[in-house]
Amino acid sequence: MNYQKSGKDLMTVDEIAVMDGDKCILQLRGVRPFLSDKYDVSRHPLYKETGEYDDRNKLDIQQFVHEGAKGEKWRNVRCGENIEN
Repeated sequence: MNYQKSGKDLMTVDEIAVMDGDKCILQLRGVRPFLSDKYDVSRHPLYKETGEYDDRNKLDIQQFVHEGAKGEKWRNVRCGENIEN
């Protein structure tokens, strides 16, 4: 939806394609899209618990489906907890 009176797009496809790498357009429900700085996830306090930081933290979906169905290993896992293999 365009709210400019002139009817011109706020940014063209070409302008979006060459947008600075440290910028992004956020579109959230109930708010008009807006330009923002990208967040450096490596600065997040829990970054060391991500699969991007350490392969041991990556979710093995096959293992999750198999063991999750039994409910043994994954039942009481909370965000931020470390799971030992």
